[in-house]
Amino acid sequence: MMPISREHAELEADARQFLNQEALLLDSGDLEGWLAILAPDISYLVPVRTTRYGRTDEEFSAVSAHFDEDMFTLTMRVKRLATRYAWAEDPPSRSRHLVSNIIVTSVPDGPEFEVTSSLLLLRTRFDDGRTESLSGSRSDTLRRVDGGLELARRVVYLDQTTLPVGSITTFL
Repeated sequence: MMPISREHAELEADARQFLNQEALLLDSGDLEGWLAILAPDISYLVPVRTTRYGRTDEEFSAVSAHFDEDMFTLTMRVKRLATRYAWAEDPPSRSRHLVSNIIVTSVPDGPEFEVTSSLLLLRTRFDDGRTESLSGSRSDTLRRVDGGLELARRVVYLDQTTLPVGSITTFL
């Protein structure tokens, strides 16, 4: 294992700070603030996981996705959630994004670099005391812009094949 350079450690700290701030935006319901940290050319993908018997690398569908979004569709989702017609989110969910195992996986040769992380999403609704959870890993491309970072690409690999939630309206 190679020793981590100071530059790599600083990049990882910046990525960790960015992802923690993103989780705070999502958990506080500041979806407009969340959109503001996304790159204009964002790609946001949550492919469907499939169960395959035998040894295979094809655990995720190449054609089916829970989310396959860009800035336009993400903005439309956020705008819809702010209306009274977002019935699946009335009343709004209460969520907690727990992000860990944040690792910079590529050495940047330009403004972009790759980051992996683990995600545990806890979500509650209504007053019945049930907590829904989704877990998985995320593969992100972060881009340096104007002294900060923005999310340029995200692929979320959920652990579940059948989602144990009533609806998937919470961003991951």
